[in-house]
Amino acid sequence: MLEKLQRIKNYLENLIEIKPKYGIVLGTGLNNLVDSLEIIKSISYENIPEFPKSTVEGHEGNLLFAKINNIDVMIMQGRFHFYEGYSMDEVTLPIRLMKILNIQKVILSNAAGGMNSNFEIGDVMIINDHINLAPSPLIGKNISELGTRFPDMSEPYSKEMIESAERIFNKSKIYFHKGTYVCVTGPNLETPAEYKFLKIIGGDAVGMSTVPEVIVARHMNMQCFAVSVITDLGVEGKIEKVTHEEIQQAAKKAQPNLITLIKKIIN
Repeated sequence: MLEKLQRIKNYLENLIEIKPKYGIVLGTGLNNLVDSLEIIKSISYENIPEFPKSTVEGHEGNLLFAKINNIDVMIMQGRFHFYEGYSMDEVTLPIRLMKILNIQKVILSNAAGGMNSNFEIGDVMIINDHINLAPSPLIGKNISELGTRFPDMSEPYSKEMIESAERIFNKSKIYFHKGTYVCVTGPNLETPAEYKFLKIIGGDAVGMSTVPEVIVARHMNMQCFAVSVITDLGVEGKIEKVTHEEIQQAAKKAQPNLITLIKKIIN
């Protein structure tokens, strides 16, 4: 793993000179952020040696180096999922790479199903905790150079960054929620009984990403901030059939609010 990360790092450093301070992972339907940024370099995942390839519609598959508020950032325009057949090592490889590039703060976004009865499609939820129902990305031999065998998860999401996001949303008069995100493997969406179960155990929203990345980031002592866009509802009486295309469209509706947040939280 370390050797692979070093090879990818060497490849990227031959192409770029900037030193990113933040890493950003864009989820389903949330790619328009890049249209409003100063892009320094765009590299297709296809061209990066030993790097996974994105197979999901709505995930562009580009590694971007850009500036936000004159701060260098690295952006994953599309992520990898366990349900695509990738191992958890492959799913979380970009986060490991961020650490190797000396990035200390990670911002993640995703599309999620809402189970809280107060949620509506298009709402934004700041993730303040999670429940992981997918395999841990830390199973297997520990890479001690990256982190401890048994990392603490008492603060998976940075309280400082959450408070900053709350101030930004309140000042911008953007309606938002805070809640617990449940990670499942997918790719099938949940049954009504599964939605009910996930709500009973404490979930407010459910999705198929983000948590493996956060676990790996915390293993390496990186600060994390994550936000969900509610793209469908798993609330009793409101559950309807939904397609991936409809999820993408719902995510796009929330893009202006997320763009406002990301541009202001990086400083």
